[in-house]
Amino acid sequence: MTGSNSVNVFVGLGLPWLISAIYQSKRGEIYETPPGNLAFSVMFFLITSLTCFFILGLRRATLGGELGGPPGTKYISAIILVFLWLTYVIMSSLKAYNVITWNPSF
Repeated sequence: MTGSNSVNVFVGLGLPWLISAIYQSKRGEIYETPPGNLAFSVMFFLITSLTCFFILGLRRATLGGELGGPPGTKYISAIILVFLWLTYVIMSSLKAYNVITWNPSF
């Protein structure tokens, strides 16, 4: 999932921006894109994915592997990871529909 999201963010969004920026510069215009919901989603994705990597690294250090292991830790890890995914989806949706506001000062 992380690889797919990374490709979507960096290629699926980056390539059209690059094409638009080149097109606008050829016309002598300045190309500006307000960050909008994308900045929020990327930051929130970064936080949740780093948390996921921390959990997987901790599992590898303590249990000898990322997946499986004793039933208790296996289910707790699964619940936490599903919760992270749901949190990301819900928060990004709430931001997209302007239920929550976040205005970075870039």
